Amino acid sequence: MLNRIVQYLACPHCGASLALGDGALSCPSGHSFDIAKQGYVNLLPGATKLRADTKEMVDARDDFLSAGHYDPVMDTLVDLARRTADPAVSGCVVDIGGGTGHYHAKVMDAFPDLEGLLLDISKYAVRRAAKAHPRIAAAVTDAWQTLPVQNHAAAMVINTFAPRNGPELHRILHPRGILLVVTPLPDHLQELIGTLGLLQVDEGKESRLAEQLSPHFSAVATEQLTRTMALDHQALARLVGMGPNAWHRHAQEEYATIQRLPSPSQVTLSVRLSAYRLSA
Repeated sequence: MLNRIVQYLACPHCGASLALGDGALSCPSGHSFDIAKQGYVNLLPGATKLRADTKEMVDARDDFLSAGHYDPVMDTLVDLARRTADPAVSGCVVDIGGGTGHYHAKVMDAFPDLEGLLLDISKYAVRRAAKAHPRIAAAVTDAWQTLPVQNHAAAMVINTFAPRNGPELHRILHPRGILLVVTPLPDHLQELIGTLGLLQVDEGKESRLAEQLSPHFSAVATEQLTRTMALDHQALARLVGMGPNAWHRHAQEEYATIQRLPSPSQVTLSVRLSAYRLSA
């Protein structure tokens, strides 16, 4: 898949175009990046201070999303993309912090004429994403650094529960492209916050999102999705283990607490989905 997406990539060191050859990507300045046997490429320009999702976290996310618990989010995301994307815009679909590629794959099915590029800091996530869809290529990168993507190469950018680097998103998006953002609302997973000690969504999250994007983007569509999920003990454990709460978990205590909860437990899914275009 990298042979079809390489035209949209840029060297993370110098910004030059990359070429594919003999198991690696390279630029005219001599920077080279080996392609892993799993099909992805590491385009980190150097060390990063960010913590990447572990294999256990990625396994939990893959199992939870494959079970369909977040399918309403994916379906709403696809619908929003269909309603707001300009079909005349060429380029790729870039998923920033795309994890295992579940959301990205759904969008790619809806846009059969576009290629996909998924970027994530976790090599374990990117390994899975490289196999998530036949038109998705995957690379390891840091969303807070300069993205290894050519200027205006993205017809669409997806950002689901992931970091948002406003200036870089602005740089890579086509002038008539669309940015799709999914963020949790304060009542997301509210039944588990006290019981399992989950991190609570900050009430100021929406204002921070506006600050990150408002200099560069204008919202063109926004909708809220709220559903109730029925989760058994196994699903609850995967939900806790797949997100940022996993960094703070105590496995034995958590397991004992989950076993005392009803099975299934009713848990709130609550997110906001927004579509943005470049500001004039």
